[in-house]
Amino acid sequence: METSNANQFLTFTLDGEQYAIGVAKVREVLEYTKITRLPRTSIFMKGIINLRGAGVPVIDLRLKFGLAETPITKDTSIIVMEVESAEGKVVVGALADAVHEVVEIEEGAIEPAPRFGTRLAAEFIKGVGKREESFVILLDIDRVFNAEEVSLLAQSAPQEEAVGAGA
Repeated sequence: METSNANQFLTFTLDGEQYAIGVAKVREVLEYTKITRLPRTSIFMKGIINLRGAGVPVIDLRLKFGLAETPITKDTSIIVMEVESAEGKVVVGALADAVHEVVEIEEGAIEPAPRFGTRLAAEFIKGVGKREESFVILLDIDRVFNAEEVSLLAQSAPQEEAVGAGA
């Protein structure tokens, strides 16, 4: 029996709440590393990191969602993912308080995004998954960023390959 990753989600914590994104969007999870700040960018744009010779923009999902800035702890991670845009795929890193595990949530255990009562705009939420006695907010990561923001993210991280970096 072949398993599809359509119902597999990477779970992580932001400000005490459980969130998840589809594993198909996730490239890798990194330990927190130094982020180089960029001038004149949105408040949620933390800067860029060097990932094997390519600049990857890193955003603070907490700030994007109107929460307090992510505190840097031993559990802070960067989730590197691919976001769809009009120009194609853009690789983006997102800060998370802690990354947990990949879980499978059956289609029948996913409810539509609530229309009220969440701290997040319903447009960012793909649904709410039920796991045992708790809920996991499933993010639609492609909709978290509007087209203009994705374009800016793409411009902020020139995908330069490591060119004779013999320093």
